Amino acid sequence: MQLKVWGARGSVPAPGPEMNRYGGNTSCVEATLSDGSALILDAGTGIRGLGVALAARNPRIHILLTHLHLDHIQGLMFFPPCFRSESEITIWGPTSPEASLEERVARYISAPLSPVEVRELPCEVSFVDAPPSEWEIGPAKIRAESVTHRGPTLGYRITDGGTALAYIPDHEPGLGAPLDSLESDWISGYDLAKDADLLIHDCQYTDLEHHAHVGWGHSRVTDTLTFARRTDARRLLMFHHDPLHPDDFLDSFYATARERWEELGGEAGAIEMAAEGHSLEVTPAAEKVAAG
Repeated sequence: MQLKVWGARGSVPAPGPEMNRYGGNTSCVEATLSDGSALILDAGTGIRGLGVALAARNPRIHILLTHLHLDHIQGLMFFPPCFRSESEITIWGPTSPEASLEERVARYISAPLSPVEVRELPCEVSFVDAPPSEWEIGPAKIRAESVTHRGPTLGYRITDGGTALAYIPDHEPGLGAPLDSLESDWISGYDLAKDADLLIHDCQYTDLEHHAHVGWGHSRVTDTLTFARRTDARRLLMFHHDPLHPDDFLDSFYATARERWEELGGEAGAIEMAAEGHSLEVTPAAEKVAAG
């Protein structure tokens, strides 16, 4: 499975020269499957650039939304395939007793926030509640589960052949409880991330910053690392960077995280910091052993 990060920032876009290396666009990741088809994970502002790159590719598009906070859907209105009649777009997302997925997304793609409405888009677009059981998209098996965050929020596990990717970009797995001593059944997202070849996970706050944000639905660095180690994820991609953290801050943040990761028994080189434009390959454990 091939991945490309089109947006790794959280909460609100953060453009500017001090954000160039890690990027200012909000959450969007492209996963290219074994048959060459692609899944799009979230539709933050990073999806605009992805849409431009998709111009000459297959018009059949699947977008998996974790939740409907603005930083994860803001790019939909600027996604070029939405304005091409040949595009067939399926948008998957969390269910809610309040309203359908389409009705909730349409609150953004409608006046006064948008010059057009969902029903006016020239593409063929459908909205589907992520089912409670596993389903298939091309060669991939998809599983979605509710995770701890404000409002209906999903994490996803995507399995293609022997490769497993866990995508949990907005998450507070223990809600302030110590993850190292919690039983696994009490850890949000545990089953999604268990033995994943790559875990993409929220790492928005330093431990000190998190004290003022407990219950906001985001992780401090200690919880991100502990969650990855508790679930035996083989690689960790730190994601959803705070908009107040410029490149130099994130460099230091990453260096500290690497040290703590190795102290927790994590393999050196198995932890990375997501950066806009970053491409990486996800391979199953057996291939890594063979390659070594």
